[in-house]
Amino acid sequence: MRYADTDASGAVHHATYLAYFEAARVEALRGLGVPVADFARRGVLMPVVEARIRYLHPARLDDLLDVSVLLDRIGPASFSFDYEVAREGLLLVTGWTRMAVIDSKTGRASELPAWVRELLGGIAG
Repeated sequence: MRYADTDASGAVHHATYLAYFEAARVEALRGLGVPVADFARRGVLMPVVEARIRYLHPARLDDLLDVSVLLDRIGPASFSFDYEVAREGLLLVTGWTRMAVIDSKTGRASELPAWVRELLGGIAG
């Protein structure tokens, strides 16, 4: 991790984990063949509407971290992911985010398109 990711104590700043979660989520979707930008091009926006983080142990400057992401749930107009951040097998942080599906034209919540539902099934646990 980078120096900019740490706080005054030398530990990873608590908000930085949300950026790690996003990177893992984006890469999981890219691994399925659909970069996040393709969602917007197809009229689907996916803002995070809820997040939880549980801190078990601090990560420190220059730690090599493993961030895993797993689909938790698919709802009618949202979906959620579970995350784990580990260092050499030691679980440091767990987390969860819920994404809403927003129509890019109207800015309103919309039903999860079938193609998104099918795609997300590719990363279900």
